Amino acid sequence: MLSVSAFRRLVRASAIYDVLMTAAFATPWTFSLLREHLSTLNVRLGGVPLPLFVPFHLLISSLLGSVVMVWSVLRIIDPQPRFGRYDAAARYLFSTWMAWALLVTGQPVLWLFIVPELAWGLAQSLPLRRGVGARRGAPYESLLR
Repeated sequence: MLSVSAFRRLVRASAIYDVLMTAAFATPWTFSLLREHLSTLNVRLGGVPLPLFVPFHLLISSLLGSVVMVWSVLRIIDPQPRFGRYDAAARYLFSTWMAWALLVTGQPVLWLFIVPELAWGLAQSLPLRRGVGARRGAPYESLLR
């Protein structure tokens, strides 16, 4: 069990990780540069070059990157436990779709995204220690503040 303060640090750390990993997805220009590096890395891991992205693909990646960046800033500024729980749910969803893409494409670079997503999701799913003065039967009350 984690204390609320330790959990808040975990939520903030996951948000900082997201900023570092997702910032390049936030614009079409930065993602185009990142895609080249990911493609090279994928080939080195035994995969094939990633497909070229047309403007529509760049739009979708930039929308994703923009939303994740805003969500990350919120969690850095205000790392509430309930935000960590929501983030864990989002990471499980992301991991599911990445695992699907891995099954369909076999691209090994996806492992570099799936493993951390699952790890952060599991970490933010850990139980919290009940706070002092918490009512019996209301163990998640602190998550609602």
